[in-house]
Amino acid sequence: MLADPEPNTITRPYRGLSVAEADVPLTAAGIGRLLRGREIYRRTAFLVLRNGGQTALVAVRPEDPGPLFSPVAEMRLLSGPESTAWIEEPDADVGNATSLAAVALASAAADRGGVLAYVVQGRFEHVNFIWRPEPLPVVVTEVIPPYPPKLLAMAEQVVRYDEDLPPVDLTLDAVDVHDLVAAHPAPHYLLPCRGSGMPAGQEVSFLDTHPPYHPDWLLVGCERSRQFHQHFYGTQPERVDLCPKARAAGPPGVRVLTKCCLLERGIEVRGNTAVVPWGANLDEVRAALRALCGLPAATPVNPGPPVNPEPPVNPEPPGSRGATVSPVR
Repeated sequence: MLADPEPNTITRPYRGLSVAEADVPLTAAGIGRLLRGREIYRRTAFLVLRNGGQTALVAVRPEDPGPLFSPVAEMRLLSGPESTAWIEEPDADVGNATSLAAVALASAAADRGGVLAYVVQGRFEHVNFIWRPEPLPVVVTEVIPPYPPKLLAMAEQVVRYDEDLPPVDLTLDAVDVHDLVAAHPAPHYLLPCRGSGMPAGQEVSFLDTHPPYHPDWLLVGCERSRQFHQHFYGTQPERVDLCPKARAAGPPGVRVLTKCCLLERGIEVRGNTAVVPWGANLDEVRAALRALCGLPAATPVNPGPPVNPEPPVNPEPPGSRGATVSPVR
């Protein structure tokens, strides 16, 4: 028997959803009469049926998934007009669960309650649905400035293009350099680099420029900065730790994405925390988010069998001016 979808279910890929106008009541009995013996495309798993301003979502199974079309073998009305919302949002990427969830939860239908399936007509007039959207919260712990912080921007980029991810709700947990400086008064501050957003001056130096040593400065930096200081000056400075990983542990069950410069490549996952390098690339951020969401690492797309290029056309032989020489096939 066709079961209810899990929360956050969308059609992947959305060609598995078919949309049709129906001139029958959108009830189990009416839809049963409409679909009984009707052929469906072999990849169709869900039907969105519309009658006037009403919408229904139906799960279907073809009798034989081999041929291009096959009669409906099984059907189930998942949500009728009272629990199905139709939303038109031209900017929505309907192949992306986060985009679908955002549109659904911002809609008037979400405010009124009782909706199970949100059907969204989005970009390129393509259509998909999301069932009971419940975005997974992920806290991104990152240093600011700059703002927006790089790791958050990269995570947002990954969420926009990785269509395997469930809906994700990214929130920033900021390690603010200005707050750390304000909370720890000192005659002189040593910061890792100019990316801290603070101007250089009599009270501020930057470790990456290898400035002259000040015995009274306070290093606002991580363990790697401490190691650099030891190498440059042969001493251990007073230090306030700004490493985002050092405060990454959140409440139980909260997923955390953060970074650490002691990790030079790859990712590190411990419980609900995923760590990427300070100079992480998009593949590493993607792998971390997938791990937090319980997904395996992304696999390369199979390019398929090689396509043989067209054989070259034989050059025109001498004495055949005006004749056409066909390539051998």
